[in-house]
Amino acid sequence: MTTNNSPVVVWFRQDLRIKDNPALLAAHKTGHPILLLFILDEENSGEWKLGAASRWWLHESLKVLNVTFEGNLCFKKGPAQKVLMDVIKEAGAAAIYWNRCYEPWRIARDAHIQETLQTKGIEVHTCNGSLLFEPQTALKSDGTPYKVFTPFYQNGCLRNGNEPRQPLKAPKNLRLSTYKGVALKDLDLLPNIPWHKKLAKHWEPGAAGAQARLKAFLKSGLKHYKEGRNYPSRNNVSRLSPHLHFGEISPNAVWHAAKQHMGAEGWRKEGETFLSELGWREFSHSLLFHFPELPRKNLQKKFNTFPWRKDLKALKRWQQGQTGYPIVDAGMRELWGTGYMHNRIRMIVGSFLVKNLMLHWHLGEDWFWDTLVDADLANNSASWQWIAGCGADAAPYFRIFNPVTQGKRFDEDGEYVRRFIPELKKMPMKYLHNPWEAPEKVLAEAGVLLGENYPLPIVKLSDSRERALEAFSGLT
Repeated sequence: MTTNNSPVVVWFRQDLRIKDNPALLAAHKTGHPILLLFILDEENSGEWKLGAASRWWLHESLKVLNVTFEGNLCFKKGPAQKVLMDVIKEAGAAAIYWNRCYEPWRIARDAHIQETLQTKGIEVHTCNGSLLFEPQTALKSDGTPYKVFTPFYQNGCLRNGNEPRQPLKAPKNLRLSTYKGVALKDLDLLPNIPWHKKLAKHWEPGAAGAQARLKAFLKSGLKHYKEGRNYPSRNNVSRLSPHLHFGEISPNAVWHAAKQHMGAEGWRKEGETFLSELGWREFSHSLLFHFPELPRKNLQKKFNTFPWRKDLKALKRWQQGQTGYPIVDAGMRELWGTGYMHNRIRMIVGSFLVKNLMLHWHLGEDWFWDTLVDADLANNSASWQWIAGCGADAAPYFRIFNPVTQGKRFDEDGEYVRRFIPELKKMPMKYLHNPWEAPEKVLAEAGVLLGENYPLPIVKLSDSRERALEAFSGLT
């Protein structure tokens, strides 16, 4: 028997916030006390358990959220269904609320949990708190999913002037129920070696950090976003991706804040470009939802016979930023030092791995999964398939980024390379992106010893390009 004092459970997942949290608001409206629960379920996640950088971020974000709830957030570890059954039974809860997640393993698990709970008379309420448009709603007229971004965005998402819903207000005077869990440290999210401490210099996990990041971007980044987002040394990208992944801010809040700002300032083109980037996030989630094997299987089947090379030494040099190509190495070192990489640079290092080195895109996907604070299964797998040419709306196989010309074009003053490759700090601009072409005197004056304090190129660009084109053109 339930009474008005029987608690309802709010199960937090990728929605670590109070503002615009549909599940939390729905639970609050019942008038029942709310049992706030977070479960670290690493038994159902399989190979997609959190990478190291994501674990650090999650730890910090949960710490912030628990402070917001004055220590009333209950932490548990284990298979979610068993944990939920135990908590609901012991607390005498009659209902549970959660915001939906869209990774294939979570969809399967959650469906089973929902069915099991409902057969036991427990009310289950699920909401959308993660996406602007749910994948099953943005379909073609024949009911099939889009595989090309522009029609997906314009006709699937924004058809007939359709707009994302306005963000919901935060519930006031939450009536909380306490339930004893484990300490946050007992989730073992932090590694034994404190390498993650360097990440803290660059990020502020949590809802307040997300709001501050959005405010800073709207103030100083949006104005020149359309062009400036291509230059890694400029302050024109939002860096909201980890905050969005962990749900510290909703995409609806970001969408409408940007829309309002671009209207007030007259930055329509800049704003529309930024909103379309939120659209790409939606597109990636749609692809993962409709093609759940996206993280491991080529969407274009002809790539199943592609002759990927096996070269662990080359892979390690790519991971460590020791390829001999400065723009590639700067990107890989930015990733290792900050848990992040500028989007233009992600395309360059990705192209270099799969096309110049001809190493499988899975290897890049796995490295990003472990080292990015914004590692997101939909974005990560869709983007790697895009750069490899085997995905939906993919880059054509013959599009191979030249790291020298990309560096000269998008790091024209050398600020980005010099920041992350200090051994090249004194190289003149003429040779910064191609130091192997510099005369001995220039190298000596810059203190650069190729093959000693900075590597010689791992491959010759022209040869590796020809090798890749030959392999790609052989696909039928």
